[in-house]
Amino acid sequence: VINGAMQVAQRGTSFTSVAASAYHLDRFRTGMGDTTARFTVTQATAALNDFANSLKYDCTTAESSLSNADARLFIQHRLEGQDLQQLKKGTSDAEKVTVSFYVKTNKSGVYTVELYDVDNTRSISQTITVSDANWNRYTLTFDGDTTGALDNDNANSLDLIVHLIAGTNYTGGTFSTSWSSATDNTRVSSSNVNIGDSTDNNFEITGIQLEVGSQATPFEHRSFGEELNLCRRYLYKPDLAGDRMISMVLRPDNKRQFQHFFPVQMRADPTATTTYDADGSSAALASPSVSKEHFRARTTALLNTTQDPRLTAFSMDAEL
Repeated sequence: VINGAMQVAQRGTSFTSVAASAYHLDRFRTGMGDTTARFTVTQATAALNDFANSLKYDCTTAESSLSNADARLFIQHRLEGQDLQQLKKGTSDAEKVTVSFYVKTNKSGVYTVELYDVDNTRSISQTITVSDANWNRYTLTFDGDTTGALDNDNANSLDLIVHLIAGTNYTGGTFSTSWSSATDNTRVSSSNVNIGDSTDNNFEITGIQLEVGSQATPFEHRSFGEELNLCRRYLYKPDLAGDRMISMVLRPDNKRQFQHFFPVQMRADPTATTTYDADGSSAALASPSVSKEHFRARTTALLNTTQDPRLTAFSMDAEL
């Protein structure tokens, strides 16, 4: 798991009126089925020994009914297949997997934790029970799956999911605690909490770790620099404040050429989001060329050679 201690937040540290599925803190995606803005998502101060930060959800608009098929909220971490080959999934030697994490919430009750095999549409789920409002560590060991090998590539093969809200479409069947073909109504316990049933509710999580085997070891802390570079494989979003950050050359046709090599190779050719400002006039960059290692584009013709174009947006996204 990358950024399990919730240190890196390239997109920002606070997101209000969240109403759609999106990545917030690096490598952690909020999954939603309802388009109503019910939550604020933040990088919070954890106030927990060994951990400075957490991923926090605050309910701002309550939803008491779970009969709506779209009623859903979950935290998702997507993993590449080539990083999971040691699980030996799909063989007779398939390894057990242990998931551990810290949770603090004022909403006591049952939460479902799921491993979802994207390559073979299979899943397995377990539950934790929160009984107080303190920080507690929870550990779950999942059996190995002898069916369905994971692809050895850079695509999304496995999801680690924590369910915070699940409507009847996800809880109406027989809860599946062993590996099986994924059917929506068996993936989440019918006892799962509804974190959105009151605007008093909040939920924090940090220290997420996934390990081969049946033993949970102490959380493996990495330096901020190490964690940031691991995150930059999926998202590269430098701080542009007060700095161009990108090299430029002046072309004979009075255009500026932006060129930049990324600090780490990205997972795949990223989707680029870029704009520049030339003396107060904002425009998109033209003729972009993007690869895993490099970005190049040019401005439109400038009015004169003294104009000083600066990037106002630069984001390279190769998320799973």
